Amino acid sequence: MARRILNRKDLRADYEAAERRKQEDEDLEGDEEETSEDESDEDEVADEGDEDEEEAPAKKKKKAPAVKEAKPKRTRTPKQVRMKVVWGVFNNSNQRVATFEYPKRREAEEHAAKLMAAKNPPQPFFVQPVKEPMEEKKD
Repeated sequence: MARRILNRKDLRADYEAAERRKQEDEDLEGDEEETSEDESDEDEVADEGDEDEEEAPAKKKKKAPAVKEAKPKRTRTPKQVRMKVVWGVFNNSNQRVATFEYPKRREAEEHAAKLMAAKNPPQPFFVQPVKEPMEEKKD
């Protein structure tokens, strides 16, 4: 069975209103008791003992000292390397045999065909695009 969720703010408001009513009642009682001071001092001592027992669970807990929020550590973003596409000629073991610039695809395919014809028994070679990091020009 599902439980009803308690609204903590409403409960807090009710509790604070009850506290204010208690304080107002005590203030009114204090005004009436000023006429007989000797009797009231003895009654207050007896009443304080009773109030401590009754109010013990209702007392507010001490707040822990505020903890400073840790600043997020600065992390350096890795430098992005520019990439270029080249055509690679690979053998059957996925080892790169040769590379050609991107506009020279026809030459890469011709090179793969020559390698297949040269081997006895023929072995498969294929052409595939590969991304490589670009070399930066230093002036």
